[in-house]
Amino acid sequence: MNPLLRTTVLLAVAGGLLTAPAAAEAASGSVPSRLPLGPNGQQLPSLGHQFGATRPTAPTQHAPAPATPLEQAAPPASAPVVQRAHEAVEFFWYDCSHSALLEQPLTRWAAEHRADVTLRRVPAVWPGSPDEAEQRAHARLFYALDRLGEVDRLQAAVFRAVREQHADLTTEQAAADWVAGQGVDAAKFRAAYRSAEVDRAVEDAPKLFAQNKVAELPTVVVDGTGRTSPTKAGGVDGMPAALDQLVAEQPAR
Repeated sequence: MNPLLRTTVLLAVAGGLLTAPAAAEAASGSVPSRLPLGPNGQQLPSLGHQFGATRPTAPTQHAPAPATPLEQAAPPASAPVVQRAHEAVEFFWYDCSHSALLEQPLTRWAAEHRADVTLRRVPAVWPGSPDEAEQRAHARLFYALDRLGEVDRLQAAVFRAVREQHADLTTEQAAADWVAGQGVDAAKFRAAYRSAEVDRAVEDAPKLFAQNKVAELPTVVVDGTGRTSPTKAGGVDGMPAALDQLVAEQPAR
């Protein structure tokens, strides 16, 4: 679907759902992720992929179990745990043109800050949106690659496949065929794709999206309190500089 058309559809049907999972967790007494709740103020017109604030006529009901923070999940065996002074968490979607535009600048920014910033990616899953099924499938692809330690190598390639080559990577077969063409063992990928760890991560993704009241993609949260997006930074090109400022403003953990 054309990004402008998709944004128009989302603006027409969205709303209310962003706060529903957080309210359900508060009522159940569950412990939220350490990522912050976002601001409750009115959203400005977006330069990125924006999620609107109009309640749909028949909202999907969501009453998920308490989320397990993704930072508690075991990293790939080959990836050592590194404690850095700051953490930047990117919310993205493979079929979002603005997320695709940020990928290379964000990767360069993270490389420049490798000594003091850990970059963590969270695939956006917006409950009740017209694209929820596609977003969940893309989240499963991402977390399967993450479990195999292949995200850093293939993240940009997935964006190109989805955005430029219009590849449908929303099924296990299609995703396995594609990653095999990128040099990934298809059997290992299928095992990761079906794993309980990836199941949990995919279920947690919409909870993190809602808890943080993400209203625009891409959004990057720094140390749980600061955030930037194309609207806040004046465009995708301004986000690395905005991240520099946010890191400078945050005390080391």
